[in-house]
Amino acid sequence: MEPEQTKKLYITTAIPYVNGTPHIGNALDYLLADIWTRYQQQNSQEVRFQVGTDEHGNKIAAKAAEAGIDAKAYADRMYVNFEALMKKIGAQYTDFVRTTDPHHERAVQYIWQQLKPYIYKGSYSGWYCVGHEAFFTDKEVQETGGICPDHQTPYQQVSEDNYFFKTSAFTDKIKAAIADGTMQIVPEFRKNEFLELIKDGLPDVSVSRPKKSLTWGVPVPDDPEQIMYVWIDALANYITVIGYPDNPEWKEYWPADVQVIGKDILRFHAGIWPAMLMGCGLALPKKLMVHGFVNVGGAKMSKTVGNVVDPNEIIDNYGVDAFRYFFARHIPTQDDGDFTWEKFESAYNTELGNDLGNLVQRVASMLTRYEAGVIGDASQSEHDMGAYHEAIDRLEFNRALDEVWLMVRSLNQYIDNVKPWEIAKLADKNADEKEHLSEVLAYAALAILQIGDLLVPFLPTTAAAIHDIFGSGVVKMPANMLFPKIYRYSADPRSAAPAPGK
Repeated sequence: MEPEQTKKLYITTAIPYVNGTPHIGNALDYLLADIWTRYQQQNSQEVRFQVGTDEHGNKIAAKAAEAGIDAKAYADRMYVNFEALMKKIGAQYTDFVRTTDPHHERAVQYIWQQLKPYIYKGSYSGWYCVGHEAFFTDKEVQETGGICPDHQTPYQQVSEDNYFFKTSAFTDKIKAAIADGTMQIVPEFRKNEFLELIKDGLPDVSVSRPKKSLTWGVPVPDDPEQIMYVWIDALANYITVIGYPDNPEWKEYWPADVQVIGKDILRFHAGIWPAMLMGCGLALPKKLMVHGFVNVGGAKMSKTVGNVVDPNEIIDNYGVDAFRYFFARHIPTQDDGDFTWEKFESAYNTELGNDLGNLVQRVASMLTRYEAGVIGDASQSEHDMGAYHEAIDRLEFNRALDEVWLMVRSLNQYIDNVKPWEIAKLADKNADEKEHLSEVLAYAALAILQIGDLLVPFLPTTAAAIHDIFGSGVVKMPANMLFPKIYRYSADPRSAAPAPGK
């Protein structure tokens, strides 16, 4: 009997609409999924990592009309902005899906056919938000005063004949799957929020719109006058991209191990998506990893307010690893976080520049000066990083980086206490001191290499640089500091001059 094959790992990210420019929330999806992917690969796992773009719906059709081109040409023009950001962040994705891909469109129509026993036609009257391309209940509309808090636009009253998906039929099964951990929602408080939301049952959802109301999308099989509603179309991407239903390879990867989403789309991913999967006889994803929003100086990002932060601008000015560091450590993985340029620059200069960059530079310099660059033998420098691995297993990447920084600071403290430069003064005349100096510097170099290994998922460029400097056993002095100081938003302490403007 052949041994059972280990399931290959699969992580997904939410697919954004292509009608706007990429923002911090998109960048956070790609970053968190990439950290998990690199960590698993470092531990010899094979990972498939999906990204993509959502290209159907009224918003895209309207933007295309404004630009005077057809919707597909507009999508072709826009999706590359998201692709460019994924690459800029260093996301090692394996699969890119566009909902306009012919395979995806055919697969979505196949899924519709599988769900037919749960689909019925009916009249819909309710509140619709064009920004979300989603319908909202009277209660949700009342609680927000009739204005969508995310888009600052009034909800529209809509009445039309649509197809409905009987999500209500799956309420008990979905509640049970969440309760017994078949589909984990991380963090726990988001799970509780969702269970509270559906305590009276999942409502049936409209899954199509008349062609007169929605022109750009996948036609409903056997009823071309109805167009498939964006959520059925978009949510299906997670399985269509890996080959469902016609390429059997999809079975090696589904169910997804982790699906990375923002808190604003949890209700779709924990309600409609599991109902779709159950209706098709498919397994549920193992974990929904829900991250929060990034605020700016305590306020929600808003184009109207003018406080929107472009991830490209951060990377262009400070480098990709600085971006990855701040958003992995200073934005809680599972909750809202806060960004200001001043906070970011302070973390860059003090933590990356002083704590890590200066540590690498001083150890490399002392080894070069006192030991001709040769890294000697050292007593065991392996630190217990159980807390680091546990934090990553819990999908708390910020806690994992906290553990790495404890090690960085402890090594700095060790060097300040031991004072290798003082030992070096005695080493010329004393063989024991010479051996002691070699051991101290070798210990420091090996500890930095261990730090480099722990940084591989988070700061891959920095980890590679550390390995390049110390990995061969003979120091290769870096041409530049790892994180040269930048003072755009704060005063250079070495100068009395005021900080330059942005």
